Amino acid sequence: SGKTTLLRIIAGLETPDTGQVLFEGENVSDLSARHRQVGFVFQHYALFKHMTVFENVAFGLRVRKQRPARGRIEAKVRELLHLVQLEGLEKRYPSQLSGGQRQRVALARALAIEPRVLLLDEPFGALDAQVRKELRRWLRRLHDEMGITGVFVTHDQEEALEVADRVVVTHRGGIEQVGTPAEIYDHPATPFIYQFLGNVNRIPCRVDHGMALVGGVRLPITGFDEVDDAPGFAFVRPHDLDVTLNGVTGIPAILRHAVIVGPTVRLDLEGPQALTLESELTRSEFDALSASPGQPLWVRPRSVRVFLEETTLS
Repeated sequence: SGKTTLLRIIAGLETPDTGQVLFEGENVSDLSARHRQVGFVFQHYALFKHMTVFENVAFGLRVRKQRPARGRIEAKVRELLHLVQLEGLEKRYPSQLSGGQRQRVALARALAIEPRVLLLDEPFGALDAQVRKELRRWLRRLHDEMGITGVFVTHDQEEALEVADRVVVTHRGGIEQVGTPAEIYDHPATPFIYQFLGNVNRIPCRVDHGMALVGGVRLPITGFDEVDDAPGFAFVRPHDLDVTLNGVTGIPAILRHAVIVGPTVRLDLEGPQALTLESELTRSEFDALSASPGQPLWVRPRSVRVFLEETTLS
């Protein structure tokens, strides 16, 4: 969807056909990459293998047109290595570091030039899940300390919601929605975002004058007062789907599988016309339900977001 191209345009490595690149209101579109003062961190480290950690971090300072004094470079590198928690590893080579340590070196090198903007292109994508989790928390704390504007590209939804102050969701080369993590998750603007950000049930419904009829359940919805009996889809998060043994209203379903995931239990259900549903219960709720695979159940949505059928076809 053009995320990396966007970073390259901001950095001055690509020229846009139209539009401008503004840093704090200043048009930098005509400045070369060298003069934009941008730090860039890539997914695959891009460290110099023949250089030590110290030399890698110092590189950006040494190639400057106005090169700082040797003592100033050394002090700056040691300050950055302390910041990224790599003191004592100055003499090691990249091959002697873990993936997480290499990415911290890459970040320290990007910060050495005191960038106006820090660009990160899926910086943790090549690391295992636990290391990614630790590094993104660390990066969030580091950002709060330094206050540098950063643009962080990721395809990991959880990573975006945890690291960012503002999230931009792109799709097919365009912007679908911009907002805080809470706004994006709680109020998705399009069906694509709803399905992109975590698991969601997509249930056929009828929309009629401010009400949604979802499997026999009538729920009030806003923004559809003028709609007269139109087809749509109700999007329901798994934790907003109640499950009972008996129901007067609701969607009949068969329990296919129950998967324990830590403190929660994920129920895979099959509704009418092979409709696949997923519910998420606490362990105590599941124990109280006392259901087994193959058992008929009733599901009822507590909260839904409705989109008319024509808006879900793109």
